[in-house]
Amino acid sequence: MGVIPDLSVTEPSPAGHEGDVDSASVLIRPLGPPPIPARARRSEAPALPVALDFTAVYDEHFAFVWRSLRRLGVHDRLLDDAAKDVFIVVHRRLGEFEGRSTLKSWLFAIARRVAHDHRRRVGRKERTEELPETVADHGATPAAGAERAEAVRVLHEILGSLDDDKREVFMLAELEQMTVPEIADAIGANVNTVYSRLRVARQAFEQAVSRRLARDPGGRR
Repeated sequence: MGVIPDLSVTEPSPAGHEGDVDSASVLIRPLGPPPIPARARRSEAPALPVALDFTAVYDEHFAFVWRSLRRLGVHDRLLDDAAKDVFIVVHRRLGEFEGRSTLKSWLFAIARRVAHDHRRRVGRKERTEELPETVADHGATPAAGAERAEAVRVLHEILGSLDDDKREVFMLAELEQMTVPEIADAIGANVNTVYSRLRVARQAFEQAVSRRLARDPGGRR
C-alpha cells in the first residue's frame, strides 16, 4: 500500500454530510502561495444575512466543523460529542453573529475552543493514539478504500507533528482553502502573523513528507 498516494483522495466527513475536500492531495501537490482575496471577496462578509437559520447553518457547515475538530486533535470516538458542543454554542450565539467575519471563520473560532477543551480533558496519552487504519467508505473498492484510509492516516499523523498554531493555519489555508484574512479572523491573529506561521508550517509539512519518503522510499510500511 502506498504511504504517499499516487492520486488525490478525499478525506471522509461524517456520514450524511457532504462538503468533503481533497485534503490528502496536499501530500503530493506543490504548496503554492496562500490564497489572496480579491476586493470583491473581502466584501462578501458584510453581505451575509443578518438573521441566519440554525438548521441551514448546521446542514451546510457540520462537515467543516467535524473535519476541523478531527484535525485539531479531537479523538475519533469524541468527535460527535465535540461537534454537538460546537453547535450548542452556535445555537446560543447565532443571533449575535453580525457578519463582520465570514461564517466559517466564526465557526472555526468556536470549534478551536471546543477542541482545546476536549484535548485538555482526555489528556496527552489519549490524544496521541493512532487514528483507525480503515475508514468506512461504502462507495469505494476495498483497495481504494485502503489507499484512502492510509493517505488520511498519514495526513493526520503529519498534522499532529506540527505545533498547534502552525497546524491551524496550515489546515485552514491548504485543506479548507480559506484566505489569510479569514484565517486571521478565525484564530484572532494579525495577517502578518498568519503569513509567518503558514510559511513555517509549509516548510515543516514538506520536511515531514520528505522524511517519510526517505524512510520508506518503496511506499510501504
